[in-house]
Amino acid sequence: MPPAPGWGAAHKPGAVPLRPLGLGDIYGAAFKIIRVNPSATVGSAVLVAAVSMLLPVLATAALALFTDFTLLDPATIDTANPDNVTTNAEIFAALTPLMLLSVGSLLSAFGLIFVTGMVTHVTAAAAVGRRVGLGEAWAATHGRRWRLVGLSLTLALMWSLVIGIYLLMVTAALLGGGDVGTVVAVVLIGLLVSVPVWFFLWIRVSYLAVPPLMLERVGVFGAIGRGWQLTRRQFWRTFGIALLTVLVTGIASNVLGFPLGLIGGAISAAVPDPQTAVLVSVAVQALASVLSSAFTAPFTSAVTCLQYVDQRIRKEAYDMELLAQAGVLAR
Repeated sequence: MPPAPGWGAAHKPGAVPLRPLGLGDIYGAAFKIIRVNPSATVGSAVLVAAVSMLLPVLATAALALFTDFTLLDPATIDTANPDNVTTNAEIFAALTPLMLLSVGSLLSAFGLIFVTGMVTHVTAAAAVGRRVGLGEAWAATHGRRWRLVGLSLTLALMWSLVIGIYLLMVTAALLGGGDVGTVVAVVLIGLLVSVPVWFFLWIRVSYLAVPPLMLERVGVFGAIGRGWQLTRRQFWRTFGIALLTVLVTGIASNVLGFPLGLIGGAISAAVPDPQTAVLVSVAVQALASVLSSAFTAPFTSAVTCLQYVDQRIRKEAYDMELLAQAGVLAR
């Protein structure tokens, strides 16, 4: 298929300059990819996040209809200290919205795994001047979806083991009967050792694993191996762009969510009915999560895939392959 009109010159048949990419190239291309393919990037992220976060809102609404959050349970009253009353209902009211939102966030994170795979195909198509819709992007992940889930579970297990080792160190220090200074020293030394290890594993093992899984004929461990290979001798550059992207998206998420938080807090404070106040609070937090996902998920995924493209151009002459795919060069 020939490049879509308006994409660029021969050395840039799509949204990506087919040469080693700088930070400006990567960010500029990421924004352009999102702008030109809104349904397959922002649309997919919003759809997944909205469905996931709708569940805690509906569950909270049902609880608000059938449960009295302020109902006092006499069995929980401390008769020795009548002024200090903590009821099951109060605990339930305090923890249930948080638990429901946590479940929604987990569902959203799982769904965004597939958004990442879709955005990877969108980015690869944009590099050769093709626009991709939501349906086509989803169809492109066919045959790779379970591998994508397997990759996510494998990486989650890796991170659980790393964090678990650190927590075991801290727990051993606490149970060992050491003084406060010893425990603090163990915590600080553990952090000094663990944080660099976390950053190293993030970049070398997990960061560039999804694009090869989606675009190359490799399995879960082959994708991890390709990520390791592509980041070899490119750790600091890859790490710098990845960390900056996390900071940028984090700030953007807070900017998007802060006004909603203020509005939700004001409405909750003004509503005398506790059931309605809880429902408003959960709904506002869910909306903030959807808006955040609409920007952070597509942008982060596009930047990651563009770094994959950049490393392949630098190490494997991937630009020649992309030019051939765009019809600029003979295969």
